[in-house]
Order: sequence, then structure tokens, then C-alpha cells
Amino acid sequence: MLTLENVSKLYGEAGSGTLAVKDLSFEIGENEVVTIVGPSGCGKTTVLKLMAGLLAPSSGNITIDGRPVVRPPEQIALVFQDYVNSLYPWMTVGDNVAFPLKRKVRDRVERRERVMSAVESVGLAGFLDRYPWQLSGGMQQRVAIARGLAYQPKILLMDEPFGALDAQTRADLEDLVLKVRDEFGVTVVFVTHDIDESVYLADRVLVMGPRPTFIEADLAVDLPSPRDQIETKELPEFGRVRSDIYRRIRRSSELMRTENLRTVKA
Repeated sequence: MLTLENVSKLYGEAGSGTLAVKDLSFEIGENEVVTIVGPSGCGKTTVLKLMAGLLAPSSGNITIDGRPVVRPPEQIALVFQDYVNSLYPWMTVGDNVAFPLKRKVRDRVERRERVMSAVESVGLAGFLDRYPWQLSGGMQQRVAIARGLAYQPKILLMDEPFGALDAQTRADLEDLVLKVRDEFGVTVVFVTHDIDESVYLADRVLVMGPRPTFIEADLAVDLPSPRDQIETKELPEFGRVRSDIYRRIRRSSELMRTENLRTVKA
């Protein structure tokens, strides 16, 4: 469904700019949950923005269903970490979820049905008339997810969406991601710093190497479904994949620190 072929991204001019991504190639299939992890500053968010059409690659090709991504495509919805600033505080929950549909869905009845279905799927059916500032952080992020689902995307891109939430809320929303993937048949690409989260959610984990980022490893996660926050994380396979990822990220982080020291000394 989503393909990156030899994608590179240079910030600034050749020779003096920063090469954030170099010759990145991978594919993501229909209805997969693919998580992306890597050391801080390696370019994970840049890769997500390239997939979303928010950044243009300096070279290479990005396609969805064989069609080039040259601007934000209608098949994609994006959920950010900063749910506070991604929701309109003067709009109710229902209006926030409906807002992206105004251009896409002209029929008011269909628009209302989409909003209700999405809000119900994230457990907020009784909060349509509330405002974001009246909700907890976890509930606000549920609104952001519902807004993406109401758009009925083929691909849901999520950029560290649970990083600012407490552990229990985070676990609940991880389970929600798997639930909506099954209910809506949506493909999910999920950037995270949390290694446990990356393994728990994923069919595959893409481990990014140090900048300019590349695929250090493409790891299949062979864990049974449905997943459980306690039982799944007690499985030997969960521990094996988690340890593999941690070793790779630690090695990449050490390489980046060494390179940064060289740059400072130079």
C-alpha cells in the first residue's frame, strides 16, 4: 500500500545542509501496524512527514497504491503528540471530529453518521457536546484519533501520540489503536520512543539507524492476538524482540554521540 524507494531528505543546501534521511526504502502492507523506533534525533518524525506529504523528498519516490505522494493525500490521516494544540478549544468534541469532513463529505446526514461512529469507537459517545478543555489528556487524544477515523483514511500516521500521557492511559490507548485497526481495517504507522510500546502494537518494527537515518532492522513481531497488556508482555518472544531492539538503539545512540563529539571538536 505504502512504498518508499531510495528516499533521501536534505535540509538546506548540498555541502552545507543536514542530510536527515539517506536512501530509505521499505514497504507497508494493507491493514498492518508498523511501528518506527530509533535513537533521539535520528529522523523518525521526518520520515513520517515525508510519508504524509508534509515534506517533499530531496530524492527518491513515495507512493500509495502506486500513486506518487506529492502533497498530503486524502488516503492519510495524521495524529500528533500535541493533542492540546491539534484540537480547536472553541469547538465541541463533535465539531472537532467533523471539521475535516466539511470539504470531503457534503451530505450532513452522512457526516453526522461518520462522527458518531468514530466517537463511539473511541468510547466518547457521551461527550459530543463537551469542549476539549473539559476533558482529560487521554480523552483529548481519543478525540484526535476519532477525527482521523471519521475521515476514513486508508493509512493512519501517528507521531508519538501517547508520549505525554500517564502509563495507564497510554496502555488503554495502545489497546484502542489495535481495536480500531481491526474495526476500520486501517493501516497504522506509529512512531514511538517507547520500545515496549513498539513491540506490543506491531506486526513489524522498523528500527532506524543513526542520522542520516536508514533501516537498521525490519523485525517481524510474532505475538498472538488479541494482545493483553500483562500476558503478552510476559511472553518470551516479547522479551526477545524488545532486547534486540534495545541493543540496536543503544548502539546507534552511542554512534550518534561519538559523531556529535567529533563535530563539536572540529
